Amino acid sequence: VFSIVRVLTGIFGVEILSSFHLGTVVCYIASFTILAGSLIALSQDNLKRLLAFSTISQLSYIILGTALLSPKGMTGGILHIAMHAFGKITLFFCAGTIFVATGKKNISEMIGIGRKMPITMAAFFIGALSIIGVPPCGGFWSKWYLVLGSLEAHQQGVLLVLLFSSFLNACYFIPIVYKAFFCKAEESMFDPGIQEGPILCVVPLAVTALISILLLLYPQPFFALAAMMVKSLTGV
Repeated sequence: VFSIVRVLTGIFGVEILSSFHLGTVVCYIASFTILAGSLIALSQDNLKRLLAFSTISQLSYIILGTALLSPKGMTGGILHIAMHAFGKITLFFCAGTIFVATGKKNISEMIGIGRKMPITMAAFFIGALSIIGVPPCGGFWSKWYLVLGSLEAHQQGVLLVLLFSSFLNACYFIPIVYKAFFCKAEESMFDPGIQEGPILCVVPLAVTALISILLLLYPQPFFALAAMMVKSLTGV
């Protein structure tokens, strides 16, 4: 994705992309990928497959932000590189920890797992909120600037895609968390001795989840980097 962004901005440049309406074409392609990835993720039972298709969708936000050719849109796309990275690695860490502790891969087998592994599923919830793009996680900033960028570029269609895709994100993440904490598992679903995964699994996911929260409060380093890149591309 970073390579695509560099090719679009470094080889073609903002002026050419704007003059030949190539930015709009890339916006359409990225928007399709965002929605397709989210819809496919919505139908997955295997947790890692769901996260993989979610990643396809989320990485397209970065390209979309660049293709908007507006300072705020580009800022949102660049910010999403970092915000998505911490949120999604938290989710993958959680999926791995669940497999190590229980051997479970499918979401349908994780009902009530939040009572057995509360730290892991709390971290999963934080990672999910960051991907959805709502406080108290840093993913809010990148999604917010993408929304502002779509308005700045007068791309109302892109705005609708951003809002609908975030709704789809919530549709495939929130039920997992709800069933993990608020639905009772069948007695045969988990071994009686199941508990949190090994500390070497739990500590990394706790750290990345904490960073996802801190990025909401202290995003300035990434805003500074984004501003430098946007200025080099647009002069603004």
